[in-house]
Amino acid sequence: MAFIQCSFHSDVLGKACSMNVLLPQKVTTQIGMASSGGRPEYPVLYLLHGLSDDHSIWMRRTSIERYAANYPLAVVMPDGGRSFYTDMAQGPRYWTFLSEELPEIVAALFPVSRRREDTFAAGLSMGGYGALKLGLRRPDRFAAVAGMSSVADIGAFLNRDMGEENGERLRYFGRLDNIPADEDLFLLAEKAAAGLVRPKLFQCCGTEDVLYKDNLRLRDHLSKLDFDYVYHEAPGLHCWEFWDFWIREILKWLPLEDK
Repeated sequence: MAFIQCSFHSDVLGKACSMNVLLPQKVTTQIGMASSGGRPEYPVLYLLHGLSDDHSIWMRRTSIERYAANYPLAVVMPDGGRSFYTDMAQGPRYWTFLSEELPEIVAALFPVSRRREDTFAAGLSMGGYGALKLGLRRPDRFAAVAGMSSVADIGAFLNRDMGEENGERLRYFGRLDNIPADEDLFLLAEKAAAGLVRPKLFQCCGTEDVLYKDNLRLRDHLSKLDFDYVYHEAPGLHCWEFWDFWIREILKWLPLEDK
């Protein structure tokens, strides 16, 4: 794999941004790593971070480079700030950046496919919410999405007592008592399930996770709808030991044409 630390400008955010990118590289002498390079373009996985982290965290906390080397897959890890990947009521337009601008920038800079069938997203916690939202809100662009320990019920999450974060939460949607329909995974799932094109969905959560009950509610809701959907749970906290294991399972699950 090639590991690229990329700085670029976003017109949507009006600022310099960063992302880490993993690209398959065709090699013959590298010891201890697979090689899946040699294609003109690759399927792409957008891998999203959680609330307290940034674009560097997946490389720092997991062996994502080693895991991804087994697949013909590019992995893009952007910085989403503390945005919940939304066009914030009092802040930057991170949803537009993530769902519209970033894929165009990535396709212009790197050899990745633009096809829906080759475009995926995954993430943890806030990033799990962002990834599931990408699939449910833009099923025309994302073929499969996965959420790990996701903020599954955004309304319930934002209305909990979170101490110092209480004031910050108003910046996301402007109010807490009426979350917009296009930010609510439950309502988005109902709308997406009625469409002609639906993404594959993967959800997992630890049974000791603080977000476990919210994930169970989303599981029960998705299970009633017409999706190609899988849910997994296992003993685990809201922690990197859990996510390091499950990102490997998600890579196996992705509908890559040639694994």
